[in-house]
Amino acid sequence: MFTRGKTPEAPPVTMKPLAPEPPKPRAATSRAAGPSIISADVKMKGSISSQGELQIDGHIEGDVRASALTIGDTGAVKGEVVAESVVVRGSIEGCIRGRKVQLCSGAKVKGDIFHASLAIEPNAVFEGAVKHAQDPTAEQPSSSSASLSSPAA
Repeated sequence: MFTRGKTPEAPPVTMKPLAPEPPKPRAATSRAAGPSIISADVKMKGSISSQGELQIDGHIEGDVRASALTIGDTGAVKGEVVAESVVVRGSIEGCIRGRKVQLCSGAKVKGDIFHASLAIEPNAVFEGAVKHAQDPTAEQPSSSSASLSSPAA
């Protein structure tokens, strides 16, 4: 048990950190981004871009881009709207480009709609042209939108 002159080899000592390491920042993705809400008392001028969900209950004068967009009952947008999914309960004055576009009852849209899927509920007001596209969010539609307008009667 005890031997003179010989020291037994001690097992290597491993130290544990006192506190866990802080998490490393992740790249922002549409799944990591939380939903954003622009409330009814907000009025903005300028473009808005979000990688996640966006709900607008206020008034926006500018282009809006998001992965999923909802224009609430009190919401209004004056400009181009681009999103994978667009639900309109309020009003939009401008072009809508989305894979899935839904105009709910009471919605007011004045402008063209480029879509892969479109649903218009009763009592929704829509003035403009509709164009089906496989990928309406990819690129700016060609300037043939003049040919989409119906001739003046």
